[in-house]
Amino acid sequence: MTSPTDDRPTTTQQRTGELAARMAELMPGVRSDLEALTRIPSVSLDSFDQRYVEDSAAATADLLRAEGLEVRVVREGGRPAVIGHLPAPQGAPTVLLYAHHDVQPPGDDADWDTPVFSPTQVGDRLYARGVADDKAGIMAHVAALRAHAGRPPVGVTVFVEGEEEVGSDSLPRILEAHGADLECDAIVLADSHNWKVGVPALTTTLRGMVRVVVEVRALEHGLHSGLYGGVVPDGLTALCRLLATLHTEDGDVAVPGLRTSEAADLDFSEDDLRADAGLPEGVRTIGTGSLLSRMWTRPSMTVIGIDAPAVDAAANLLTPVGRAKLSMRLHPEEDPARAAEALTRHLQEHAPWGCQVDVTVVDDGRGFAADAQGPVYDAARAAFRDAWDGVDPVDIGVGGSIPFVAAFAERFPDAAILVTGVEDPDTRAHAANESLHLGEFERVCLAEALLLDRLAGAGHDGDHDE
Repeated sequence: MTSPTDDRPTTTQQRTGELAARMAELMPGVRSDLEALTRIPSVSLDSFDQRYVEDSAAATADLLRAEGLEVRVVREGGRPAVIGHLPAPQGAPTVLLYAHHDVQPPGDDADWDTPVFSPTQVGDRLYARGVADDKAGIMAHVAALRAHAGRPPVGVTVFVEGEEEVGSDSLPRILEAHGADLECDAIVLADSHNWKVGVPALTTTLRGMVRVVVEVRALEHGLHSGLYGGVVPDGLTALCRLLATLHTEDGDVAVPGLRTSEAADLDFSEDDLRADAGLPEGVRTIGTGSLLSRMWTRPSMTVIGIDAPAVDAAANLLTPVGRAKLSMRLHPEEDPARAAEALTRHLQEHAPWGCQVDVTVVDDGRGFAADAQGPVYDAARAAFRDAWDGVDPVDIGVGGSIPFVAAFAERFPDAAILVTGVEDPDTRAHAANESLHLGEFERVCLAEALLLDRLAGAGHDGDHDE
């Protein structure tokens, strides 16, 4: 693409004002549709009713059809994904807009202050599971199309996935089978967050990840803890000792050979971290290096699950086997396979008391590091600046992993990838009391509408006109 110019009619202050006024008129309807979509409990985990995932795909398809898109619901051995398309005007680029319609499990209802799947406004925030992650992403795309009355100045393909929250296992097959329908010049992936309320951001790095299950076997069967305790090890204690080897005293990941680097130097203090994370007074941070490096570009290790006897039902028994699930986050440019080998080697070399240690890799995903330069990024920054009344966006990293970004980068190497989102530090995605800041949501919708305007005159190298 050639660089868009700032004196084009579609990027003047007058045009920004027109789109802002139009978006303000649209927001009540956009919010109503968001709430309806959020009421569908589309948890993609196998243990939940998958009829709701089908329902959310159908509802998403209806929203896109209403804006004039040609829509298909596709499956390639996984959850349903929705593909909608509007052809590009002659000479204009095609933009792919991504979001996902599946959501995380709700967790314990008792941890929520409002009903989990009944969107409820408290102050300037709307609370419900999935209201931000990522059904607001879907509605941001719909709102941008509505702002252009269903006739955007660029070609638009909307791709809404149905299994992002469970690893996107069928995404490679979808890209293989339907990649020709997803060809584009730029990609907007609406599944990240902004720096804070009032400050927009573009996500330019994402950590990769590896998840494994480690099993430690000390005995062939359980034994009376009084008869054999003190001489025979048990699997659960051995597991605890093994897990303790994964961190140094400072809290850094102790697995040798993992890649690391320093993140961008942004203004982020420990007070900011404590406020964002809800870190109680007296609890210290872990790891070394800058706070943002620890969150964005250094590896981390978390025990996310343990199989163990329940406390209320525990017998006086030496447990024969201990099992845990580990989530290791990786430098954005780390090779997940190499990291998994390093983790497996570490666990087996540190087997306590000669116990048998087996490691199974559950899944992995590559990170992402963008070269955040060029006309598409220039257009995005300008659109964000206009939507946030002159506030410059910042480039951020994200400690979480979004494997589909790497998959899109591999499938469409010539397309500029913009990772944006509707969340902020108070959103609590994946946790209880997930919420969406309604004022920021409107700005996100406006920014995307402005971006489509700015890209319209940028030209493109590919040939996606119909």
